[in-house]
Amino acid sequence: MHGLTPLRISVALATVAAVMGTGVAFAGSSSDTARPTQASAPAAADTTALTQRFIVGYKSQAEEARSNAAIVKDAKAKGERAGERLSFERRLGTGAALVDLPDADRPEDTQEAMAAFRSDPDVAYVVPDHRVFPTAVDPAEYRYQWDLYESQAGMNVPSAWKQATGKGVTVAVIDTGITKHTELGSRLVPGYDFISNSWTATDGGGRDSDPSDTGDWANRGECGKDRNGNPVPARDTDNSWHGTHVAGTIAATANGYGTVGVAHEANIQPIRVLGKCGGSTSDIIDAITWASGGTVSGAPANKNPAAVINMSLGGGFTCDQAYNTAIKAAVDRGTSVVVAAGNDNADASAYSPAGCGNVIAVAASDREGNRAAYSNYGRTVDVTAPGGETAVRADDGIWSTINKGTRSLGSEGYASYQGTSMATPHIAGLAALLKQTSPSLTPAQIETAIKNNTRSLPGSCSGGCGAGLADAARTLTAVTGN
Repeated sequence: MHGLTPLRISVALATVAAVMGTGVAFAGSSSDTARPTQASAPAAADTTALTQRFIVGYKSQAEEARSNAAIVKDAKAKGERAGERLSFERRLGTGAALVDLPDADRPEDTQEAMAAFRSDPDVAYVVPDHRVFPTAVDPAEYRYQWDLYESQAGMNVPSAWKQATGKGVTVAVIDTGITKHTELGSRLVPGYDFISNSWTATDGGGRDSDPSDTGDWANRGECGKDRNGNPVPARDTDNSWHGTHVAGTIAATANGYGTVGVAHEANIQPIRVLGKCGGSTSDIIDAITWASGGTVSGAPANKNPAAVINMSLGGGFTCDQAYNTAIKAAVDRGTSVVVAAGNDNADASAYSPAGCGNVIAVAASDREGNRAAYSNYGRTVDVTAPGGETAVRADDGIWSTINKGTRSLGSEGYASYQGTSMATPHIAGLAALLKQTSPSLTPAQIETAIKNNTRSLPGSCSGGCGAGLADAARTLTAVTGN
C-alpha cells in the first residue's frame, strides 16, 4: 500500500480577514472583467429613482448635437425652469450629453429635471445614469485572482461566465476534506470521510459521513523518513486546509464577499482521504469509486454522483493496475477525473495518479505564463493551468479560501498557495462549465475540448506542458458555438 501526501504548497501570504464587498471594482484586470450587466431601466419618468446624473441624447438637427457650449446654455436654462441647478458634465462617445444634478436629494428632483428635457422637441431621449454591477460577481478579494482574468497568463474565465457558471454540476474534491466557509456553504452536497486510519484522520474515528477537515499538522519526522532517509516532514508544519483551498478555486460562490470560483454555481462534494501524514491509495480508490456513483462496502450510496473528480494529490510511484482500474471505472460511469501533475520538477509519468490512463493531468504555470519551476512535465501532461509561483511575490500565487487555524480550527480566511494542486481545480472547474452547457459530453470529449482550445504559453516550457495553457472562454465557445 502506497502512502500519499497532498502536493506541496507554499503559504506565502498571510491570510486576511474577509472583507465585505460593497460595489468594489475589479482592480487590476487587464481584460475589463466587469462584464456588461443586465440593468433594467425605469419604465417611465414617475418611477425614476434618485440619481444625480442623467444622459441626454439630442436629435441630429439640434445645435446641442454639435456644440458643447450649446449644451451648457441649454442645461442652465432647463435647470432654471425646473428650479434645479444643472450642469453639463461631458459628452459621451455616442455624442450624448452627461448632465449633472448635484443638489438633488429627492426622486422628484430627478423627475422634474428630466421632464424639462423630455419636453424639448430637440431631445431624442433622457435616461438616468444608472449604477450597474457585474451580473455574476463583485467579490472583495477578486483583485488577487489574476489566474482568472489577466490577459497574459490568466485562463480567460470571466468571458466564459457569459455562457456557463457550472450550475447543477457536482465536482468531487478528493482531498483533506472541507472547513466551514462563507464562500462554500451554499455550494456543498453531502460527501464522505474515507480515511480508515483513526490516527491519520485526527477526528477520533475512521470512516464516516462527516468530511470535515480536522487538520493535518505534523511535527518534524512524525511521518517517517523519505527514500533518502530524511525525516518527513523536514520541519514542523501547520494545518494546510488544502481541500478548502482547492474547493474555493473550483466553486467559491459569487456572493460579493471574497473570492469567486471558476464554476461558482457548481456543487462541491467534499471527500476526505488525506489527513495527518497524507493518506493511502486504498482509501483514495474507494473515494474515486464512491464519488463516481460506484458501490463501496460500508458506505451509503452516493445520491449525488460527481460529473467531475478533482485530485490535487500524488505519490512518487508509477500508476498501478489498482489505480488504473478505479479511474477507468469512474470514467466509464461518465465522470471526468482531473489530477495534478506533481511538484518535483520531474517527469510526471513516474507519479500517480498523474501517470495513470483516462485522467486529465494538469501542469502549473506562473503569472508570466512559464511552466512553474516546481511543476512536473512530460508526455503524460495533458494541459497547463495557473498554479502560481510565490518565490518572488506572494501576490503571484493562487488566492483562495482556507481556515486560519494553525494547529486547531480557527476562523475562515484566504491565502496565496502555489502548486499543481492549485492548477488542477482550474481545469476541474472548466470541466464543470462544459458539463453544464452540454450535459451529454463524455469525459473523453471534455478532455478533447479543453486540449483543442488552449493557447500557447506566453512564457517558456521545458519538458512538455501538454496542449498548452487552458482558455475557458475559447473552450466554451468551441463547444457551444456561441
